[in-house]
Amino acid sequence: MVTQTGDYDFVIVANRLPVDRVTDSDGSVRWRRSPGGLVTALEPVMQKADGAWIGWSSIPGESLDPFDEDGMRLVGVGLSEDEVRLYYEGFANGTLWPLYHDVIVSPQFHRAWWDAYVRVNQRFAEAAAAQAAEHAIVWVQDYQLQLVPGMLREARPDLRIGFFNHIPFPGYEIYAQLPWRRQIVQGLLGADLLGFQRQSDATNFLRACRRSAGLNTKGNTVRVGDRVVRVGAFPIAIDSTGFEEIARRPETARRAAEIRESLGNPEVLLLGVDRLDYTKGISHRLKAYGELLSDGRLTTPETKLVLVASPSRERVEQYRALRDEVELTVGRINGDFGEVGNAPVHYLHQSYPPEEMAALFRAADVMLVTSLRDGMNLVAKEYVACRYDETGALVLSEFTGAADELTSAFLINPHDISGLKDAIVAAAQVSPAEARRRMRALRRRVLEFDIQHWADSFLSALERDPAPTAEH
Repeated sequence: MVTQTGDYDFVIVANRLPVDRVTDSDGSVRWRRSPGGLVTALEPVMQKADGAWIGWSSIPGESLDPFDEDGMRLVGVGLSEDEVRLYYEGFANGTLWPLYHDVIVSPQFHRAWWDAYVRVNQRFAEAAAAQAAEHAIVWVQDYQLQLVPGMLREARPDLRIGFFNHIPFPGYEIYAQLPWRRQIVQGLLGADLLGFQRQSDATNFLRACRRSAGLNTKGNTVRVGDRVVRVGAFPIAIDSTGFEEIARRPETARRAAEIRESLGNPEVLLLGVDRLDYTKGISHRLKAYGELLSDGRLTTPETKLVLVASPSRERVEQYRALRDEVELTVGRINGDFGEVGNAPVHYLHQSYPPEEMAALFRAADVMLVTSLRDGMNLVAKEYVACRYDETGALVLSEFTGAADELTSAFLINPHDISGLKDAIVAAAQVSPAEARRRMRALRRRVLEFDIQHWADSFLSALERDPAPTAEH
């Protein structure tokens, strides 16, 4: 691996660059900020730090020269078609994603996928080592790059390395299925500080250190040779002030009114916003809504559901099957309960910019977050940030990291369809005083513990010297 030092004191290493290429009608090419929680979380931090971001351009076979955009130095890591298929669609999303999400679908274990994962992680580590100045801080992001901390530690022992896992870390009985469980743990332990969304995730990782690598742990620390690695919970947040500012704009209010009017001004507008992913409980949400209409507990056109499911990993078979299932269910509900000009479910399979999302959040009376397993779920926090008038209601799965913080939501077990139905009805019929009490508490949490607090707390912990552990 290259060992020369670079110019940047702060380096982010993530699977993707925080921008997408856009070709305008006149043929000119520009870059636009990417949608998604990771970019939303880290862009303001990067702009403030004037750092470098290492990532893939998301276009297979493309090799980019480093360039500057939105106050960030962007360094592309090229991936071939085969590497996208093996490393990204294969090991990251066919092995790790289902494994780390409690095996909602079965993970697949292929040695060719693992070999590609090792090669690509090595390439990311080399790029980071080349950009990082001496004694720089390098912050590695998420499950696609779990070997990078160890590879960086070997090449650049001078660096201060952090790692944050945006998705859950499973219990050991599930994690133990991974044939490369020891190598993953050893790769992660190249970091000085490992951050997880929930304390339960951190506890699961510490147990994996003991069981798969035979290491001793004490409290939230692991001793690795003469190094002490710290492990902790750092629940990720959003730019809550920024979302509220967009929500308060007059044009957002006008757009929210237009949305409601286009839907026939329903008495209750339900909203679900997710990536189209089997972890999000979209089918459970639709089942509950369909049964409520069948039972007569909700009626249409008085009640409408807007379902935004942005495209996700559409070359992976499981995701294509999920899209077919969702579209079939939406069609069945609309066929059974709709009339000409009156569809109970409005399904939107596309991504929207923050301004349109803020208008949807302002328009919706009830936000439905029904994830079967979620590291955090930033959409729940975005909805709360946009409800500056303290109206609206949040129905939130207890299997999200957000449920640990947003305890004033209507908390549900999405597998309990009867309980989910009851919560939807309760949220739809909540009194204004009760809605205000709940939303005020939710907003207090979201506004105080914002993205800046998350980044500052992690980076402050990373910069501190570790506490000693007992010798062994």
